[in-house]
Amino acid sequence: MKKINVCALTILGFLFFSHMAIAQQQEVIYTKMSSEQREDNNMKTYLIEREIPEAGKLTKEQLKGISQKSCSVLREMGAGIEWLQSYVTDDKVYCLYKAENKDMVRRHAELGGFPVNSIQELSTTINPSTSE
Repeated sequence: MKKINVCALTILGFLFFSHMAIAQQQEVIYTKMSSEQREDNNMKTYLIEREIPEAGKLTKEQLKGISQKSCSVLREMGAGIEWLQSYVTDDKVYCLYKAENKDMVRRHAELGGFPVNSIQELSTTINPSTSE
């Protein structure tokens, strides 16, 4: 009976200390996330409209090349700008970026050779959950 109790206590102790170590790791991750979120709060979200005739006919390889160019320019620019996503229509591409300011978005377009017809700062977003 004592052997079972000692084993049970050993296992419980191991689980407790393992849980404490995991909790400490999670706290570090949470702290890092909170720090990143604070930095992210300094960045605004922009919608960029790019007129590109026949954009909807671009091949996967062409889109890949454009994406690679954009990413390489972003790496050169460093912090302060992030490409979130783009939407391609027949003759336009709409891009969502997070950036510290409009000038960074314009600079990215200049360095990448991308057209910019308008840059709009988003004030908020809504979606179906907004109705609830």
